[in-house]
Amino acid sequence: MANTVSVKKLVADISNLEVYSGEQYLEERQITTEDISRPGLELTGYFDYYPEERIQLFGMTEVSYGNKMSSKARKKIMDELCGPNTPCFVVSRYLAVPAEMKAAAEEHHIPILRTKLPTTRVSAKLTDYLSGRLAQRKSLHGVLVDIYGLGVLITGDSGVGKSETALDLIKRGHRLIADDRVEVHQQDEQTLIGEAPRILRHLLEIRGVGIIDVMNLFGAGAVRAKTDISLIIHLENWEKDKQFDRLGNGEQRVTIFDVEIPKISIPVKVGRNLAIIIEAAAMNYRAKTMGYDATKAFERNLNELISENSAEEK
Repeated sequence: MANTVSVKKLVADISNLEVYSGEQYLEERQITTEDISRPGLELTGYFDYYPEERIQLFGMTEVSYGNKMSSKARKKIMDELCGPNTPCFVVSRYLAVPAEMKAAAEEHHIPILRTKLPTTRVSAKLTDYLSGRLAQRKSLHGVLVDIYGLGVLITGDSGVGKSETALDLIKRGHRLIADDRVEVHQQDEQTLIGEAPRILRHLLEIRGVGIIDVMNLFGAGAVRAKTDISLIIHLENWEKDKQFDRLGNGEQRVTIFDVEIPKISIPVKVGRNLAIIIEAAAMNYRAKTMGYDATKAFERNLNELISENSAEEK
């Protein structure tokens, strides 16, 4: 089933949106698309391709054009705009709502919202909110931590030490987003957003201790609501005969939805400080994105040494 958002939820989550009329219809009206419509051609009477399922946004242009119409023509257009799937009307800049719009909206049980924001700003705000709320979501097993502003998803088998490592990272000043289950959705072609399910927000499970509330124990600065996922670090139990990447040139990538995320596998062994290792891995990844690759520097130094030795032998 496709995701939907009620107009009531929209009003509750977005500041600067006020209910002008139709408050009793907020819950029943559902938004199914992130696209916003500014009915320009429709005001001229062209409804062949009217996207009635979108939020109908009225700015200075639409309201000014409508004010030049006769009351009868305006009433006819407003009735046409009130489709059975139209979620709501939004009027920007606190512009006066035409009486014909209010009457038609009340007749068809469609709420009217107003905002002081300019039309372009409210359009961007609505689109950004709806793209996140309506996006396809996936629940992943792991721990999501913000390390120096970098979203790191720590994965691995149950009991490998993900939550304990996250606790150590929190004590080192980093921030928890989600433990155990991470809700992931795609924001755009290059960005994945991760957040905690509502029931698990700010909570961390430590075996032998139980559930702890990170925000209560470490303060509001120890948690974050959501973050972009930039790197996956997979914890694996160390095995003597298993080969692990030692130079950092065997990069793995994982595709989630349509976004490729780099992945690093780290062996777990008694005595290894995983928090410091993961912290260093995140910093090293950031350095790579800024143009410095320690592996390439090592290879360059090695090639120079080989060249020098070859020259001496000659």
